[in-house]
Amino acid sequence: MDREEANEQLDALKKGEIDELVVEKEHFLLFQPLLVQREDFKHFRGIAKHGGKIVYRYLEAPRS
Repeated sequence: MDREEANEQLDALKKGEIDELVVEKEHFLLFQPLLVQREDFKHFRGIAKHGGKIVYRYLEAPRS
């Protein structure tokens, strides 16, 4: 996963084109800074899974 692909996946998640985005642990250090730089980053919820995977979903209302 590169920066462009990560942003495309985040946009697809936001638009509802995909329901969730799975980020493998080896891609997290690239992915996380891109996510927090987004204006809408509080709409994304990441849930840690076994093996270092994180599953992201887009929320209509931002988390507090």
